[in-house]
Amino acid sequence: MSAEYPIARPRRLRRSPAMRRMVAGTRLHPADLILPVFVKEGIAEPQPVASMPGVLQHTRDSLRKAAHEAAELGLGGIILFGIPAVKDARGSAADDPDGILQVALRDVTAEVGDAIVVMADTCLDEFTDNGHCGLLTPSGDVDNDATLERYASIAVAQAAAGSQMVAPSGMMDGQVGAIRAALDGAGYTDLPILAYSAKYASAFYGPFRDAAECAPQFGDRSTHQQDPAGPLEEALREVRLDIAEGADAVMVKPAMAYLDVITRVRDEVDVPVAAYQVSGEYAMIEAAAANGWVDRDRMIMESLVAIRRAGADLILTYWAAEVARRL
Repeated sequence: MSAEYPIARPRRLRRSPAMRRMVAGTRLHPADLILPVFVKEGIAEPQPVASMPGVLQHTRDSLRKAAHEAAELGLGGIILFGIPAVKDARGSAADDPDGILQVALRDVTAEVGDAIVVMADTCLDEFTDNGHCGLLTPSGDVDNDATLERYASIAVAQAAAGSQMVAPSGMMDGQVGAIRAALDGAGYTDLPILAYSAKYASAFYGPFRDAAECAPQFGDRSTHQQDPAGPLEEALREVRLDIAEGADAVMVKPAMAYLDVITRVRDEVDVPVAAYQVSGEYAMIEAAAANGWVDRDRMIMESLVAIRRAGADLILTYWAAEVARRL
């Protein structure tokens, strides 16, 4: 075959692993990854989560070890979810200085110091006896404004316990502004907020609700989480509102079914964008791999690269420690 100009051959840059690595356009680093962990009050040994193979409900001691390992691996952060022994309608344990989450925050920050960013989920669903994210009205609806007062108190309690970032996840209107005002009023003006800004009412959360023991006892969360079929502009509006209220970083959750949202958010904002690779995403790959249907290691890495390529600066993933060992 003859031609006036040489024929371009993209395959030339794919000829070897070294060549592909050199020209890779998307790279993962351990510091991009945040490890979600569960700590449960009153257990003597770590408890496996059946729907999330490899994930544990930690004791205080095993949590310290997991945090130490995360720091040694160079992860960007670790986010704590607490499971109290006693729950009630107002989630009293959520802002109790001696509650499991505050105790765990003190344990972890004492263990790792500033070697890794220690953060906490700022919500109520793990702490309420009904599994909802806020206080309820007599008719059973979530009371947005009453819930904001609880979130503000929880954030201050987490800050006092040593949390280096708070992450409000309840999708209440005005939650970032209420938390920012409370933190500033308590003297925590330098404590950043990672807002769950575009969080969808997703079917991908089922295994998490096993791990955190927070499945709603009635109803669902469709009135405050975003509709998966809703317009993309709605997600962007939520993100803009959170930034206007003082969010220092924003999150899209889930990740893989919402890569388009991640990309648009990344294009729109000038703050870090996080994406949460949620429990259902994790469980599907683990289950398929356990049946021999897929190459587990390749699927894990491919899924994370896709999220990173879509625009996520930070990825919350239950594989954070495992992947960091490979990088």
